[in-house]
Amino acid sequence: MPLVTFIIPVRHQDNARDWSRLKANLTQTVASISNQTNGDWRGIIVANEGADLPELPEKFSAVRVTFPPNDLHELGKGSKEDFLDAFRADKGRRVLSGMLNAADSRFFMIVDDDDFVSSRIVQHASENRDANGWTIDHGYIWDDGGNFLLGHDDFSHLCGTSLIIRADLYDVPNRFEDASLDWIKSMLGSHVRIAKILAQRGAPLAKLPFRGAVYRVAHGGSHSQAPSLLRQYFLNRGVLTKPRRWLRNLRKLRVLGETHRREFFGKTRSNPA
Repeated sequence: MPLVTFIIPVRHQDNARDWSRLKANLTQTVASISNQTNGDWRGIIVANEGADLPELPEKFSAVRVTFPPNDLHELGKGSKEDFLDAFRADKGRRVLSGMLNAADSRFFMIVDDDDFVSSRIVQHASENRDANGWTIDHGYIWDDGGNFLLGHDDFSHLCGTSLIIRADLYDVPNRFEDASLDWIKSMLGSHVRIAKILAQRGAPLAKLPFRGAVYRVAHGGSHSQAPSLLRQYFLNRGVLTKPRRWLRNLRKLRVLGETHRREFFGKTRSNPA
């Protein structure tokens, strides 16, 4: 039984603006996960039949699904709530398919296909096996191809790669057909709802005591269309008119050095520059 299963849900290939870019980013995400200091884990990529995936290293496998494309996959098609609802349903179904193929796991971590995780996550879980799980409240934002990381201290509300949760707390059904759509959207498709739901049930998540993930922004295939960290945190009018906020952001800026590369980006020739 693996201690931690990392699940990467990949959108339908018809919903990708640039599949070659998605594939390259996914390769880097897989390398990041594979860099864990503790080997008690496995990775599952959930993708549609026919999707061209990169060569997967040891400990990774692919679960193939036949879900249709998401007609509202782009922000701006329909209302924002319709977009989010469709996104949660599509992502949640893929996550559930991965979980059903890893029912013996102690913890699950859902990872977006373009983000990076700390190499220390599995080791931390191994030292706290009875914990409910953790929210990653402290992480980094990284411009695709950039040389800086920006520390972000409300990370679990910003990025989907932000939860490590004990598997039994999900109450995953034995069969896909037994899962309600509302449960799929709230528990598996949304990273901002589940912590509150678990707290209300008496199973609160702790805060991971280190920066646990890197949120990649400003690349063409991004689902969220998040702007570059320079635009969002330094050149935004709302920030420029508030010098104290600008200086706070500056203090959280870090040069992407070798220590960060080793912890988050793994060992691959396609590593970020």
